[in-house]
Amino acid sequence: MTDLSVDARLLVSDRSSGSGQHSINTTVVAIGLAALGAGALALGQAYGWRQGALFVLGGGLGLVLYHALFGFTSAWRVFIADGRGAGLRAQMLMLAVAVVLFFPALGSGSVFGQAVRGEYGAVGVSVLVGAFLFGIGMQLGGGCASGTLYTAGGGNTRMLVTLSAFIIGSTIGALHLPWWSAQPNIGPVSLISNLGWAPALAISLVAFAAIALLTRVVEKNKHGTLLGGAEPQHRGWRRALQGPWPLLAGAVALALGNFATLYLAGRPWGVTSAFALWGSKLAEFAGADVASWGYWQVPARAASLHQSVFADITSVMDFGIILGAMIAAGLAGKFAPSWRIPARSLIAAVAGGLLLGYGARLAYGCNIGAYFSGIASGSLHGWVWLVAAFAGSVIGTRLRPVFGLSVERGGGA
Repeated sequence: MTDLSVDARLLVSDRSSGSGQHSINTTVVAIGLAALGAGALALGQAYGWRQGALFVLGGGLGLVLYHALFGFTSAWRVFIADGRGAGLRAQMLMLAVAVVLFFPALGSGSVFGQAVRGEYGAVGVSVLVGAFLFGIGMQLGGGCASGTLYTAGGGNTRMLVTLSAFIIGSTIGALHLPWWSAQPNIGPVSLISNLGWAPALAISLVAFAAIALLTRVVEKNKHGTLLGGAEPQHRGWRRALQGPWPLLAGAVALALGNFATLYLAGRPWGVTSAFALWGSKLAEFAGADVASWGYWQVPARAASLHQSVFADITSVMDFGIILGAMIAAGLAGKFAPSWRIPARSLIAAVAGGLLLGYGARLAYGCNIGAYFSGIASGSLHGWVWLVAAFAGSVIGTRLRPVFGLSVERGGGA
């Protein structure tokens, strides 16, 4: 067994497993829907309707991630190892739709009367080191932040190991972040504030198009042609219900989901700050003086440390993502956890998770909070994160065989 390759259908047909017909696991779906509905009602009553809506939105994002098989980790790995760029092109589409929605809203400061702000991080040593470590970790751990959540929710037990180590790494990163933040940096840089939202939008769209074009050139030079979409197992209503959805449809849906998060939460989608919160609360329960850490001296963070995790927007959305992926796996008839994990793969999951968590804190976010939401916010640190994390992924991809993990190659013409 190796880690789940969420972009495997970029390389092989979905019909490789017999008839491709799977029965819906009604028990799993019923439990997931009941938990999502009851949780939304309870959160709405305790913290207001927006908190309940964000929980449901998290569920929707988890379902989209699972049904569209939308991965950041393996999309990068496939391009690095095999020159296939469909996953990267889907990411560029996702970012393009996001900036078209985000930039005018952030330029005006509000969405439908709701005050909004972007996601920004200081550009400097901390982001470079953190994103590079994250890139290595995502290839060894087998998933990024969103990928870890949705594959774990979908029944991949190895990813539960990665997630546990991710939480530990995030907690250690929170402890060390004040030192890293003091290293050389130029502070946050907003393209919208410096250039205006319209010029920033034009530059961003050109950059996305250039990256997409580069992937096409590389793929054609290596394989002679672009790899077409895999033949779907299902069509019509069954495909909508059980997946897999077209990758590009998933890209658009994720961009819309992030914009909905911006409206409901007043800021973009994030994932990993919740991991630092969960780990710190566990450390505090074990007797550590977590409240004295510099990371938790920031008033907003201090408040979340002393409140229930259900008051934390990021935590609530993360819980929703797990449930949404569980529902999607049940609908696809593929929720079948297995605890048989080879020793080397287990070691890679732990090491990868620790690097993911530590790197995310140093880099002021993960593939969602720093890369997706950072670039969607017009933050320069999002672009720096992309370059550094991709470099780390090159190293991580080369390390995978050491741990008995697959590297996708030979996609054909």
